[in-house]
Amino acid sequence: MDEAWIPVLDTAGQCREMSLLGLFEQAADLRMIACELPTQTFGILRLALAILHRATDGPPGEAAWRALWRDRELPIAEIADYLDTFRDRFDLLHPKHPFYQVADLRAAKDSTYGLERLIADVPNGMPFLTTRAGPGMESITPAEAARWLVHCQAFDPSGIKTGAVGDPQARNGKGYPIGPSSLGSLGGVHLEGANLRETLLLNLVPVAPGWQVADERDLPVWEREPQTAAEESNATRGPYGLLGLYTWQSRRIRLFGGAGRITGAMISNGDRIDWQDRHLLEPMSVWGRSGPREREQKRTPIYLPRPHDPNRALWRGLQSLLPAPPPPSAEPPQRLPPMVVQWLARLTVTGVVGSDFRARTRATSVTYGTQQAVVDEVFSDALTMNVLLLVEDSALHTTAVDAAADAEAAVTVLRRLAVNLARAAGSRDTDSGEADRAAERAYALLDRAFRDWLARLGPDSDPAAERGAWQRLLRRAIERLGGALVEDAGPNAWTGRTLTDQNGREVHYSSSQAETWFRVGLAKALPMATGSSHQRQEDAA
Repeated sequence: MDEAWIPVLDTAGQCREMSLLGLFEQAADLRMIACELPTQTFGILRLALAILHRATDGPPGEAAWRALWRDRELPIAEIADYLDTFRDRFDLLHPKHPFYQVADLRAAKDSTYGLERLIADVPNGMPFLTTRAGPGMESITPAEAARWLVHCQAFDPSGIKTGAVGDPQARNGKGYPIGPSSLGSLGGVHLEGANLRETLLLNLVPVAPGWQVADERDLPVWEREPQTAAEESNATRGPYGLLGLYTWQSRRIRLFGGAGRITGAMISNGDRIDWQDRHLLEPMSVWGRSGPREREQKRTPIYLPRPHDPNRALWRGLQSLLPAPPPPSAEPPQRLPPMVVQWLARLTVTGVVGSDFRARTRATSVTYGTQQAVVDEVFSDALTMNVLLLVEDSALHTTAVDAAADAEAAVTVLRRLAVNLARAAGSRDTDSGEADRAAERAYALLDRAFRDWLARLGPDSDPAAERGAWQRLLRRAIERLGGALVEDAGPNAWTGRTLTDQNGREVHYSSSQAETWFRVGLAKALPMATGSSHQRQEDAA
């Protein structure tokens, strides 16, 4: 609470560490929480939000939130009083109830364990794959241990854990897999403002009807009785709301060491969580319908969180981030955007947030491998966009979503060109390697262009003109890549060959024929980029 342990970036661009109380006191002068991994940042942000929710008593509705937004500072007196009430529960080394731990956690043989179980960037059993090899693994500071402690409760992979004495689920000294820690299943999303104060408030979704279910049993872990080695029962653990979710104890942990250095950590199974249909409680994730569960349980809809695809830039899945218009039929929507995005859209419609306001949407998730027991990928990406894009029936919203679809359509045409050139040169019909490489180059080229185009959109933008400009930029970029593919195809592709298609017809494939098909396909995919006098002038230039 008082000692520095949270890495931040201030508005002057300097990195430093803050205490929990200092984080709130100086929030207006801090750019962001900036930890070693984006997953650390996400976990600590949720911890800070749980404190802010309790200090603001919800907030109970839009009027209370609006009052907080108008103030230049967070309610520091209320936050300080609240934290002081639970001061001893924020002691990392407290003898009876250490922060986010179980004081008497132990294994049957009273074994101690190294830090590789706690630190996520040290593959278990493969210490040569980390920069921490040697002295860096012998001990860490309590400040760093606190960060990894929060991270472990949020993103620890599944797998066999140490069986804790007193845990009835442990067998033969082992705790068998219960899945990754709570946030490992989410497609995490939060909003970033101009400073940390704005970021905290933009993600402070009020407890109000239609948003979240207010429940007096919903408490952060430090307001509840200290936990034991055993998993809590469904009746006591909940989750009953976002406070429980923000401080969920997926693991039972005990740190070894003292105030000088932390030398090890014991990690056992904690509380399981079923994310099914938690979309009205959990505001910081993308959600999607689960066909298998709907068929199994014979009811619709059933929603589960959707982790982000680490192989796709965030802008390529823009539609899943933004509130969508209601479907034309009574069929429930296939995807639900994060509640924090819906909340900012509502503030835009009601005029609380001006139409010229820009927010950065930050996505964070983890991809696990081998029975979810190892971390394969840590994904983080962000998009800066005007708040009007978040409003489901705004023209800019439609323009942005359509523009992302334009890019997908154009890259599909480029992929087809790569396949046709490969066929002309003698490759197998099913060979998609060339197409994958062409698409990879295209998305790399378009990535910065789309982000810059999206960030420029605002209340004064003409949606039709902006989409036309994007399609022209897109056409020029894809044509350059396509031209390079044709030039590199070689003499065999120029001569070409005749193949039989799926309908039994003979088709001659050559580089010139493939290029013709490519230009026709690109014209169909990007109709707003073809035929205008403005476009011809740009081509001539």
